[in-house]
Amino acid sequence: MADIISFDNRRQQADDEKHSADQKRKIAAVRQMFQCSHCASKCIKCGAPMEGEDDPVNHPLHLRIPYRFCSVCSEEYIDYIEYLKGRIDSDRYWHNETWVEAWGKWIDYQSTIDRYIKSKEFVQLLDELKSTTPDP
Repeated sequence: MADIISFDNRRQQADDEKHSADQKRKIAAVRQMFQCSHCASKCIKCGAPMEGEDDPVNHPLHLRIPYRFCSVCSEEYIDYIEYLKGRIDSDRYWHNETWVEAWGKWIDYQSTIDRYIKSKEFVQLLDELKSTTPDP
């Protein structure tokens, strides 16, 4: 009789394992969203490590740059904005329509990520994790 496994205990164990797996999946989703797309130590566009001089506050036009870019991506972003205003620099021949399209799609992607992070479902996920994760 000692070898008989209680159905209730086994079911509770399965439920606990499922809850644990769900919790890990939720944590992974949140971690990926913030670590991969909002890392303060790398350029949001190219992923290059950020140097002190790359800090947007140190850029002379920092008020016009809404993202954390390295110095190269900052210049390209400013060029993109200038291009949209009709100020095309003919010396930068690589600033063609495909380049403009790539920047536009990248900005659209960032906007979509920002809207997702602010969505009620993602906020609910954060709240669930906050209420089920023990404080450090």
